[in-house]
Amino acid sequence: MIHRDETVIHGPPAAPFQVQRECEQLSSMKTRGELGRAIARLVLAYSPRDLQQMKWNFSKKIRDIGPAYRKTLEETITGYLHGTYQNVRLMNQQGVFLTMSESLPDNSQAYWKMVALHCAAGDPEEDRIRFLKYLLCGFCMLVQGIPGHPVGMPFPGGDKVECIEGVYYCPVRTKANDVDAALCPFCPALQTPEPGYLRPPVNASEHRRQEFLRNCFDRHHFNG
Repeated sequence: MIHRDETVIHGPPAAPFQVQRECEQLSSMKTRGELGRAIARLVLAYSPRDLQQMKWNFSKKIRDIGPAYRKTLEETITGYLHGTYQNVRLMNQQGVFLTMSESLPDNSQAYWKMVALHCAAGDPEEDRIRFLKYLLCGFCMLVQGIPGHPVGMPFPGGDKVECIEGVYYCPVRTKANDVDAALCPFCPALQTPEPGYLRPPVNASEHRRQEFLRNCFDRHHFNG
């Protein structure tokens, strides 16, 4: 039986000068559930307008790229972050974090040190919204164990983040240049295999075998 999480949200999220202290507390968490509750305390104190501001900031950041690709990125990333916000809220209400006793990834402390560094040198309001972005991404990667960039997110050249047989693959996991490389060292996704190295599924259904064959044809994974 899952008991309701009685975490109480008090006041606004940490002011910029408090981000480092909050990051120190987040880095002290030991389990996914503890970190989930700690992130929920901070995330749920942000307002819907803060989420909208995060969207505007991202749109401004990518305003110089092609309109079609820009539109896809805006829809994919903002939808992912807004969906993550709602997932944090729902999991907190349902008490799910109380059941998550798994240890955090080894790089959890390093992630929050990176966040403190990236949210301490700019405009106070921008740092506050940037902190929200890192909280949501940290929730995905460290609590849920999913990539910081959503499945289906396209990258220049047409490759996308994928999930195959329950394993996440990212085309820029080890090749990031212009993407947000700060997330890449902490992302649980694996580097997308080079053409010719995608292994066929084991004991798969007919549907899954056909899906693999389509992948081989579409992406030229010729295995001989």
